[in-house]
Amino acid sequence: MRWRLSFTTSLGGKFLLSYLLIVLVGVATLLAVTFALAPTLFQAQLVPILQTHPEALTTAEASQRILGDFLATLLIALAVAAIAATLTSLAVSLFVARRVTVPLREMTQSSERISAGHYAERVEVAPVHRADELGQLAASINALAVALEQTERRRLEVIGNVAHELRTPIATLEGYLEGLLDGVIEPTPPTWAMLHTEAGRLRSLVDDLQELSRAEARQIPLSPQPVAPPQFVQAALEPLEGQFAEKGLELVIHVQKNLPQVMADPTRAVQILTNLLVNALRYTPAPGRVEVIVSREENMVAFRVSDTGVGLTKEQLAHIFERFYRVDKSRSRAFGSSGIGLTIARSLAHAMGGEIRAESAGLGRGSSFTLTLPLAHE
Repeated sequence: MRWRLSFTTSLGGKFLLSYLLIVLVGVATLLAVTFALAPTLFQAQLVPILQTHPEALTTAEASQRILGDFLATLLIALAVAAIAATLTSLAVSLFVARRVTVPLREMTQSSERISAGHYAERVEVAPVHRADELGQLAASINALAVALEQTERRRLEVIGNVAHELRTPIATLEGYLEGLLDGVIEPTPPTWAMLHTEAGRLRSLVDDLQELSRAEARQIPLSPQPVAPPQFVQAALEPLEGQFAEKGLELVIHVQKNLPQVMADPTRAVQILTNLLVNALRYTPAPGRVEVIVSREENMVAFRVSDTGVGLTKEQLAHIFERFYRVDKSRSRAFGSSGIGLTIARSLAHAMGGEIRAESAGLGRGSSFTLTLPLAHE
């Protein structure tokens, strides 16, 4: 049953069936025309002979003449039938070819418009709803157009976000420098400290952008090695324990015993965990709870950071790892977040053969981020 469905829905099967149909139609036309014309033509040739020479039926010469006339009549009938069959087969072939070439021509035109930058272009509905390879090709072209349109939209968003992020510290620096030049602002130590802070903010953003570019291009040098999971968990937690206590958050750590070593770059693994912990610290109001659970998941080790913070909607979860995406833009900027930390973390995790996933039950119900890293080869 599966073979029959594949045969009738595939483009190759349809071509084979169409050609078979053409042959059958041609043969049927040939036979039909032959049987329709041959008796009539033969009778038209035979009657005059019998009327003028009724005794001819008994002679050998008459028999040969009758046979010759019959063959001539049959050849004429076959010639007419062949012409009719050819014309009929040509009409059917043109119909079949049009059924194939018209959708291909439409898809070619659509792909040309997409390649020219018109990413809103889509293949018409009819080819997409076909069950053969043409339908699959049309659906693939539409999927490609959607992906290109989203990529272009994100590119424009990145340009806008970068411009916005750069504008704030540059505007602050420009304002203070103009004030110093005009004598409105005194060159006091707090003023120089403010300028230094804004310059540092600008440098930090540029560094983040450079690291993001290198991480997504997988150009960051990594030194994977067998590492015990508790080792870099502790390295990520130690600098932040005081901040959790100062904010009034409960920090709970559960590390499964006898965990195997993971293959990872210790420095980058600590960077990823630190990013997840800092996000939990930022977006969990006091009194709250942040829980770190380290356990084995098949051939991976999972590092789960859960909190009781602001939580995420389904739409936010779908975009949380995109560049410059912020759940709360004003709050993120107040915390000094550039919005690309999770993007860098995901790229680093992928480069080490791992993954990061986000989960949340909804707004106000907390969220959890899980980093998985592969086991070291024993």
